Amino acid sequence: MVVDGIAQGEVSPTTYCYKQVKGVAIELDVYKAPKSVGEPVILWIHGGALIFGNRRQLPNDQARFYLSHGYTVISIDYRLAPESKLPEIVEDILSAYEWLQENGSRLFDVAPDRTAVVGHSAGGYLALLAGVRFEPKPKALVSFYGYGDITSDWYYRADPHYLKAGVIETGEAYSLVGDRILTGSEVFRRNTFYKYCRQNGLWPQTVCGFDPRSEPEGVEPFCPI
Repeated sequence: MVVDGIAQGEVSPTTYCYKQVKGVAIELDVYKAPKSVGEPVILWIHGGALIFGNRRQLPNDQARFYLSHGYTVISIDYRLAPESKLPEIVEDILSAYEWLQENGSRLFDVAPDRTAVVGHSAGGYLALLAGVRFEPKPKALVSFYGYGDITSDWYYRADPHYLKAGVIETGEAYSLVGDRILTGSEVFRRNTFYKYCRQNGLWPQTVCGFDPRSEPEGVEPFCPI
């Protein structure tokens, strides 16, 4: 993706690998306006129910807005469920933040101690969790339609909204997932697996790797509320 219309022309992201897991590179994109120095940072986390999506979903209009107001934007990937589970996903966002703290000033001349965490939907949930987990604390958290509690009953019930388009068969749903680490995915294909989980009230078990209702102590550290 190219973010255009910023300052003196087009701004393309610079991609970095912030960690490797079993030979799989987990990457982030840095969007920086020309000639900017010592900027505050927005660490941007994509949505997708923790099952699909990728760092390139950063909307152009938002990127333009952030950059034109003096922020460097860092958009991150993270491992996705169900191939990876929630503790590993949270481990990745922690790693991305630590990477920023260690490398931001040297590599792209920003002020890591002036970081806001922004996310949408599942990314909004992870942004809220960043307020609990990140050290040093971010300067701000912005959660667009995120959620603070992943133990609520609505996630365990078959959702009528997702049943309106027709029942998704188990075989079709699981044909979209595998056993290798996945970071970044095609939204519309993996969205089918998410809809299957919501039709059957399986999202919490699928993402966590266990049933939070029977093991509440396991999920408590992952509830920002």
